[in-house]
Amino acid sequence: MANRWGYRDLGFGIGLRSVHFQHILEKQPPIDWFEVLSENYMDTGGRPLHVLDQVAERYPLVLHGVSLSVGSKDPVNLEYLKKLKSLAARVKANWVSDHLCWCGITGLNTHDLLPMPYTTEALRHTIERVKIIQDVLERPIALENASTYLEFAASTWPESEFLAALAEEADCGILLDVNNVYVSSYNHGFDPKAYIDRIPRDRVVQMHLAGHTNKGTHIIDTHNDYVIDSVWELYKYAHRRLGGVATLLEWDANIPSFAIVHGEALKARKLREQEDLSGVTATPELDEVPAYGD
Repeated sequence: MANRWGYRDLGFGIGLRSVHFQHILEKQPPIDWFEVLSENYMDTGGRPLHVLDQVAERYPLVLHGVSLSVGSKDPVNLEYLKKLKSLAARVKANWVSDHLCWCGITGLNTHDLLPMPYTTEALRHTIERVKIIQDVLERPIALENASTYLEFAASTWPESEFLAALAEEADCGILLDVNNVYVSSYNHGFDPKAYIDRIPRDRVVQMHLAGHTNKGTHIIDTHNDYVIDSVWELYKYAHRRLGGVATLLEWDANIPSFAIVHGEALKARKLREQEDLSGVTATPELDEVPAYGD
């Protein structure tokens, strides 16, 4: 099922990382697309931007940020949005994404993705901020569910319903991070499949997969290893539920060779092909997002 904006399924990509620059430029590997960390190129020039321009000429790109801070109480950072809009135009980004979180307050950036309180007040506040952001960018954004390790006692919404309501009311997209669903479900004790059942199909424009570090009592979203079997199973479930969606393999620490990272992304293609051949479709009871309210 297509998303409401007609963004196409780009296939299976990986994050553009500097350790792979030389391989990409010299070998021009047959990869479907790359995801670019927005902040790495918004305030830089020289070789990184030169490489990005060359990659943009050869591959579809999407921008993925970590500083939009949609849940913050600070004023929307218009200077940041101006730079982001310019970069998106420069590389002809297929779409722009960030996270459902806040990153700081009073102009200070913690350089972390901090958890949101899931209340009606926070929802209304975030809806208005997303509308402003999209008006400035002149395009919809996609918001990703971040991994979390703590929850607010004041929250009155499950995260999945909060994200779904935000997407509907602000008319934005969703970047469904399947690994993050698994990580947070382990940390907080909810059903990851029930989470995916609450996500509206026509809002999802992309999925993420990644490895993580299991500490026994909790999981940390480290992006430094192979995707585990339980996350692959959850990805298969998400595909049955949501259909073909552009899928990105994240590997951001202890990064191995390009071939290994790309090979991990191609596992997603194989799984999707197997699911499509099986013809299995999930039919959850809950498919409509309720009107928001405590």
